[in-house]
Amino acid sequence: MKILIIHGPNLNLLGIREADIYGTKTLDEINSMLRQLAKELNAELDIKQSNHEGEIVDMIQNSRNYAALVINPAAYTHTSVAIRDAIAAVEIPAVEVHLSNIHKREEFRQKSLIAPVAYGQISGFGYESYLLGLRAAVSIPKKRG
Repeated sequence: MKILIIHGPNLNLLGIREADIYGTKTLDEINSMLRQLAKELNAELDIKQSNHEGEIVDMIQNSRNYAALVINPAAYTHTSVAIRDAIAAVEIPAVEVHLSNIHKREEFRQKSLIAPVAYGQISGFGYESYLLGLRAAVSIPKKRG
């Protein structure tokens, strides 16, 4: 089973930026944990990161060969109709993940444009949100099949 992981803008700065909100793990450390868990779950991962909305849209549009998508759209969660529409268009299950609990943050961060087209959303568990998201993504095709 092939799963696509997409990290959105500024996530390449994890471990440096606002550790009180996003934790001290770097993106490389999170990716390493995801790869280890994927081995345990017999899943194959492609992991990508971009700070550019159009690139993320392209990644999603090219994801039709994957069983599921795990995406942290980061700031685009609250602003990107284009990413929302791309997820809806490809019709593969998407799990939206966030390190922080977006529902406990500033008002503008509490609205997700992605959630209505995602299979589910996991937020607030720090780097564990990604691991929970991967577990959920692996389980979706089994539930649907």
